[in-house]
Amino acid sequence: MHLGNGVVCPISAIVMFDAAGVGTYFAFRGAKKEFCKDKVFYAITLTCLVFALQMINFSIPQTGSSGHIIGALLLCALLGANSAFLAICAILTIQALFFSDGGLLALGCNIVNMGVMTCFVAYLFIYKPLEKSNKPFLAALLASIVALQLGALMVVLEGVFSGSIAIHLTAKFCVLMQFIHLPIGVVEGVFSALLIAAAKKINYKKMSAFFGFSALTLAAFIVQYASQKPDGLEWSLMNIQDGVFMQVQNKFYLIANMIQNKTAFVSNMPFAAANLFGILAVGLVMYFICLFILPQGEKISERKV
Repeated sequence: MHLGNGVVCPISAIVMFDAAGVGTYFAFRGAKKEFCKDKVFYAITLTCLVFALQMINFSIPQTGSSGHIIGALLLCALLGANSAFLAICAILTIQALFFSDGGLLALGCNIVNMGVMTCFVAYLFIYKPLEKSNKPFLAALLASIVALQLGALMVVLEGVFSGSIAIHLTAKFCVLMQFIHLPIGVVEGVFSALLIAAAKKINYKKMSAFFGFSALTLAAFIVQYASQKPDGLEWSLMNIQDGVFMQVQNKFYLIANMIQNKTAFVSNMPFAAANLFGILAVGLVMYFICLFILPQGEKISERKV
């Protein structure tokens, strides 16, 4: 669901950057109230795990497409909505800058589509009420599905508003995006429910070690077995390719591409080294975020999630 630079026009990019900026501001304020020292290493390793999970595409049978776990709901359930949103911002920014995974011009769109829709809509209005009703599995499943569907819908709206998608193909593109992201949402929901259930029974220290080990293993070894099929967005665009008009003539597109061509140096690194560099970069960014949102004077205590 990572939009590239050519799918959005400058106006869409600016509006979505503004929306992402507002979300980030309020997330920082909210995170200061819900974060604690116990969660620093926990948040770092969990964010690294989500970064690694986003590298691994799995095939969607009978479609010729693939998808990957977004991980935003998992972050919300274990860190809180505000801290989770900041973690997603860190992940998407590192992906755009160093891996060219998602356009720099479209970064605001991607943060809104995958961060805002999950952290401040699906999590708050679906996951939390169902969790309070003692239905954690259903909460994770439905919230994941809704988050993916909302994110897919936002992609459609952004593409149409930008003039990248022909008006007469809007309905078809919308159906394709909703259809292909439904099974991705189901997989994410089941995976998230199982990991959330396990994490809530184990203390921070042990789960942090598990998250960190899993992130490194996925990034260094498992990712090489990921599906190479087009992801849900690419697959949907391929099915309406005669009605796709990339926004590649404006100066904002050229500037964004020029910056990414200079910053995405990991493409010249060995496969495993590039992925491990990404894990390190995400971990460092999340570390500084944790320092910023950490309440002053709080003591570390061993607690369960």
